[in-house]
Amino acid sequence: MNNTFNYGSSHLTIGTCLDIAAGKVKGVIDSDTAAKIQASWREVEKIVHAQLPVYGINTGFGPLCDTRISEADTSLLQSNLLKSHSVGVGNPIPQEIAKLMLITKVQALAQGFSGIALATLERIIWHIDNNIIPVVPEKGSVGASGDLAPLAHLFLSLLGFGEVYENGERMPAAKALAKHSLQSLILGPKEGLALINGTQFILAFAIKAVQRLDDALNRADVIGAMSLEGMMGSARPFDERLHQLRPYKGTKLVAKRLETLLKDSEICNSHANCDRVQDPYSLRCMPQVHGASRNAWLHLKELTEIELNSVTDNPIVFNADDTISGGNFHGQPLAMVLDYTTVAAAELGNIADRRCYLMSEGRYGLPKLLTNNAGLNSGLMIPQYTTAALVTENKTLCFPASADSVPTSLGQEDHVSMGSISSRKLHQVIDNLEYIQAIELLYAAQAMDFRRSLKSTPVVEACHALVRENVPHIGDDRIFADDINVLHQLVTNGAFLTTINNTATANNINWNDDEFGIY
Repeated sequence: MNNTFNYGSSHLTIGTCLDIAAGKVKGVIDSDTAAKIQASWREVEKIVHAQLPVYGINTGFGPLCDTRISEADTSLLQSNLLKSHSVGVGNPIPQEIAKLMLITKVQALAQGFSGIALATLERIIWHIDNNIIPVVPEKGSVGASGDLAPLAHLFLSLLGFGEVYENGERMPAAKALAKHSLQSLILGPKEGLALINGTQFILAFAIKAVQRLDDALNRADVIGAMSLEGMMGSARPFDERLHQLRPYKGTKLVAKRLETLLKDSEICNSHANCDRVQDPYSLRCMPQVHGASRNAWLHLKELTEIELNSVTDNPIVFNADDTISGGNFHGQPLAMVLDYTTVAAAELGNIADRRCYLMSEGRYGLPKLLTNNAGLNSGLMIPQYTTAALVTENKTLCFPASADSVPTSLGQEDHVSMGSISSRKLHQVIDNLEYIQAIELLYAAQAMDFRRSLKSTPVVEACHALVRENVPHIGDDRIFADDINVLHQLVTNGAFLTTINNTATANNINWNDDEFGIY
């Protein structure tokens, strides 16, 4: 892996962006890119000196675009912009998301079409490299004309205003700058507008959603295989020949994975000639359902990577005589895909809940509620209530924010994307999905216990062993919330996926596909 990334000239992938945020890769501006940035800055200076009317450089903003600003006031105009647009409310967004906003903003501005000063970009990179992250409220963006409010809060620190986190401590930005012997910046013409015009709030949440949902999709296939083994389901529906007849990329991937995960399973082989004709949909249709969610994820990944390497500023400065006021800041391209990816994430939880219910029914040789002492013990009756509640909560979050638009800026901005809401809702659904997956793990491991002494395959057995190392077999009733929380930790801290990958590698099992990677 290359430990250096060149902002503005190299292609930024989702994985590399996350690595920069994690401190594994350092982002820099090379000399050729620096020259492009400085050239764009000089073109803006020409516009100011020639008093050419260009939006946001020597005019007011939004409905004030016809108000001319004197050359002497062009710098004050930009600092006023950041202050007046800092109207966000609610809890701060996660620090990692704010850091991703910084990284993606540098990538957009460093391409040399925004009239930003090199010194301003270097200060933003200083924030990234030193992990001094601005405090950004979660609510207030309508996702068009850029993510104005959150981006304004993100860059208040350049002026010595707002708050930042440093080593977990929240403090005034002015204190952090003084601590490091740095002065606040004086923004030049267009710089404030360049900083707050763009989709970096939506984009940062999209980047993290691609990673989180990828993890959830990978878990879903393995947990689904465990549930299938617990219910002695058939692997025949995963035959490659079947899916060549309906060759969606996601469907083929999931079918290949399930077929690979279940190959030569003692449990599967033990009932190869039984008289059960076919399984319920939640088992038989995993390639179609998980695969459809994977297709949506693939589209989100594609559009997120395009946005990562785009210029979303306005106006775009080609040169002093050629500027275009357009709409590259509009969040609709990401808002729509985030909305239907929210449905895709919710559906992973929906089908997982159905498998939990199926395992509790007492069918296929399993005891009712997965306990031998039902009556005195409720067994795994009530955890499925929780999955049902989470599934329904997710359904209420599936209303597409991008289907709504409330005019703003006195009608100048008469159609907005609401993509910031789309991006945050997706993470709420993934939060719930992670708990649903933890509960399905509880059911699947318990169901597999009733198939002993038969064994499954190395990956499935390793995952079952991981569960049993942390959560014992359920005999008598106990506080199942404790078990759920332990399994939720395995789901969210990477332990479950690490077990899958390490076991697959040790057994020469190839279940990944480069097209579905994030680098």
